[in-house]
Amino acid sequence: MGSYDLKQEVTDKYSLRGRVFSKIRADILSGKYKDHEELKEVAIGEELGVSRTPVREAFRQLELEGLIQIVPNKGAYVTGITAKDVQDIYMIRSLLEGLCARWATEHITKEQLEELEENVYLADFHAAKGHLDQMAELDNHFHHILYEACDSKQLARLLVDFHEYVLRVRKKTLSNGGRGKISNDEHRQIMEAIKEKDGEKADALAHEHIINAYDNMVKNGLYQIYSGQEDTGGTENKEG
Repeated sequence: MGSYDLKQEVTDKYSLRGRVFSKIRADILSGKYKDHEELKEVAIGEELGVSRTPVREAFRQLELEGLIQIVPNKGAYVTGITAKDVQDIYMIRSLLEGLCARWATEHITKEQLEELEENVYLADFHAAKGHLDQMAELDNHFHHILYEACDSKQLARLLVDFHEYVLRVRKKTLSNGGRGKISNDEHRQIMEAIKEKDGEKADALAHEHIINAYDNMVKNGLYQIYSGQEDTGGTENKEG
């Protein structure tokens, strides 16, 4: 009945249960479902074109991740993530991104390095034009190239999950107009260190880059969002 038929998206790589979990998780992290909102099995099942069973199983996984709370005889409610969660994620991510950049110096392919260079070049172009949406897309893509270049499925999966976890707050945080250009300059330095095969330098630069991204979020409203003092008059910050 719903407009989104999840069954049509099932592939050999992902089970129906996994797809349902990923879709509900993404909807929570993107802000489709608000904090403390009740999630209804029947409604979500109809929306996704599935029975209640995979939805119920997804709820159990989401509760283990701390994204929802299941109250016996009442229902499932969104808990989302807190400002402290965001801080923890960025501190952990800063270490993992450093490791990722270090490993990328050893495993990056010629094609991936060229893709990083093109990414930095295009980001400079869009920064000069003030194209914030394009800058955000390129910023995300830069990190995903690194995740592939580190040649570790386990590390890449962790970093992708962390990236998704802060999607909601990154969208809500007010943007500092100068951060996009600075962020891309940091990307360039990371890319150059990888190109030079300097793993220690790439590690340190990637670590510092994530710390700087977090500091920018704090300066532009992270804690105001979670204290209910969100300013809705600014531009969304999608850097990371």
